[in-house]
Amino acid sequence: MAKVAAIWVGMVMFALDFTAGILAIQAQAAENKVKRVSAIFGRCKEPAYTAYVLGLVAAALLLIAHLTAYWPLNCFGWIYYSELDSIGASINRKLAVLSWMVFGVAFWLLLVGAMSNTKTSCWFIHFDTLVVGGNTCFIHAVITIAYYVTATAAAPEFA
Repeated sequence: MAKVAAIWVGMVMFALDFTAGILAIQAQAAENKVKRVSAIFGRCKEPAYTAYVLGLVAAALLLIAHLTAYWPLNCFGWIYYSELDSIGASINRKLAVLSWMVFGVAFWLLLVGAMSNTKTSCWFIHFDTLVVGGNTCFIHAVITIAYYVTATAAAPEFA
């Protein structure tokens, strides 16, 4: 029964991360469709409400996917491995830290990309933060699923 639940949780995490990545890419496409005006010192663009909403929804889905990975494992997943020095626990800790780091980068990129569409902005260079954040969502899916698999595989052994 636990293996079936772990498979479902993994599928939900992947679906949420994948959907967040697709929405972020669509948000970038909506942002690219807005009118851009060349100014003396840079390029200005009008705000894109669709890109703003899609970026925030993508960030929310990424947050839900990340919490889905850690909630069943006692919020942070390190409770099972706090006293262990085995190789499996070490790999699990590394995947957990990497998952948190990738989540932080992706979440920040999605929020910055969404917030850049709240008002008219003029910059020397416009970065495609929503596309990069969306691609980072795909990386987050792979790392978080790897973490969740290692955590659930070792959990019954040490619980």
